[in-house]
Amino acid sequence: MPRILLAEDDDSLRGFLARALERAGYEVLACPDGETAAAALDEVWDLLLTDIVMPGIDGIEVARQAAAKHPGLRIMFITGFAAVALAAGESAPPGAKVLSKPIHLREIVSEVERMMAAA
Repeated sequence: MPRILLAEDDDSLRGFLARALERAGYEVLACPDGETAAAALDEVWDLLLTDIVMPGIDGIEVARQAAAKHPGLRIMFITGFAAVALAAGESAPPGAKVLSKPIHLREIVSEVERMMAAA
């Protein structure tokens, strides 16, 4: 079963995303912040799905740490800040995808499925 590390500081969105991805057949570890996600990077993951703007360690830093530990890891960002989304492309690991909020759960699941199939 493909494994997804999810980092999202919004409790309700994190819960909705985790449930939608689990229903789609993924194992999900849902983390409330970047520190928790970074601490889980010693495990093997197929995809990092992270919010960009979070208190403490932001999603870009989590992605950098993840890419350093797991070259080739698929990375997808979600953000409600358009300017951050534009800037993320410059500092994000190569191949990372940026989705802007608001976004439907179906669209996120579809994007995840596309990224997983592209491997």
